[in-house]
Parts: sequence; C-alpha cells; structure tokens
Amino acid sequence: MSDSPDDDLEELRQKKMEQLQEQAESQQGEDARAKQEAAQQQAEAQKKAVLRQHLTDDARKRLNTVKMSKPQFGEKVEQQVVALAQSGRLQGQIDDSKMKQLLNELKPEKQSFDIRRR
Repeated sequence: MSDSPDDDLEELRQKKMEQLQEQAESQQGEDARAKQEAAQQQAEAQKKAVLRQHLTDDARKRLNTVKMSKPQFGEKVEQQVVALAQSGRLQGQIDDSKMKQLLNELKPEKQSFDIRRR
C-alpha cells in the first residue's frame, strides 16, 4: 500500500480546512445580506417618519390609495415629498389639496398612439 497514515491524515486536514473556509465565506455572505436588509429597513422607517411629519391624514390616505393602484407612481411621489422635506422647501404640512396638485404635477403624460392603416 502506498498510502501511509500520514498521507491520509494530511488529506483529512485539507478537506477540513476547505470546509471551514466555505463555512466562513457563507457566514460573511449572510452577514452582508443582513446588514443590507437592516439598512433598507432603517431607510424605510426614516421615510415613513418624514411622510408622517409632513403629510396630513387626508393626504396620507390619498397617497396610500395611489400606491395601492399604482405602486411605482406612489413610490415616486413619496420620494418627491421626502426630497422636498429634506431640502427644506416644505413650509408646514401637505394637505389633501396640495397632494392633489403634487399628484397632477408628477402624473406621467398620457401616451398617444397613432395607428395608420395601409
């Protein structure tokens, strides 16, 4: 037999080291995901706090209704309100009529299609 006990022992040590390295890499990946998720949750909480501070109840209800029907547009409006608040351009709270005006300003232009028949 050419395999000596020392060779077997060395092979076992090598396999064990590889396993430990894989576990460490896996743990680092999970830690990075957890940190990223925590940062996203914190950013979302800050956004909600700013919205709560700068929107009246009626305006918040209107925005939530818009988000239910058009999530991407609702997010865009939320980002705009947060940007206005952070830049200091908001005086007081946004009420329902101001929210309607903001929604109309941010509403995407209707796309028209010209269909020509030959």
